[in-house]
Amino acid sequence: MPDYERSVFVNCPLDEGYRHLFEAVVFTVYDCGYIARCALEVDDASEVRIDKITKIIGDCRFGIHDISRTEVDSATSLPRFNMPLDLGLFLGAKRFGRGQQKLKICLILDVEPFRYQKFISDVSGQDIAVHSGENSKAIRIVRDWLSSATPKAVRIPGGRTMSARYDAFRRHLPSLCKKVHLSIEELTFNDYIAQVEEWLKSAPAPASR
Repeated sequence: MPDYERSVFVNCPLDEGYRHLFEAVVFTVYDCGYIARCALEVDDASEVRIDKITKIIGDCRFGIHDISRTEVDSATSLPRFNMPLDLGLFLGAKRFGRGQQKLKICLILDVEPFRYQKFISDVSGQDIAVHSGENSKAIRIVRDWLSSATPKAVRIPGGRTMSARYDAFRRHLPSLCKKVHLSIEELTFNDYIAQVEEWLKSAPAPASR
């Protein structure tokens, strides 16, 4: 089991439209020397989804929560509430948990500034970071946030450099996938993590622990 101090719960939309941001965020987590966790890592139909999520939250000191998906679903005419629910679980674990749960730190993301005040005003007073739907902004935000929680002896390059590293990884991803007989489109979360880790082995390390 990944250790608590380096584990980051990634609570983001999982649809195709958001995939580019999700993958950029996950790459940044690993490039900063941390471990990304999310509900996609285990495919077990016998496990209740909320139980799986709460277990992962309990394993993670850090949490990245993107609450930007407020659009109404075309099929149901209803918005999705999974991300705010999981954010609430994370904040509840910090507030009411014991021991290491009290050490939890979270980053809340949205696509526009102050928009959250209209649909989840209870998080007012917390710093909400705005990625504008852009990979480079999301990478910089996550990098700066994790850097602030990382021991000063560990050097993490700036957001611009990390964004360039992500672009380099994306250029190499087709050849990485080809080696393991996969296409980019069929990568699962665990497959994607494996490709990130493989690329980082040969890339200049941004941080050492």
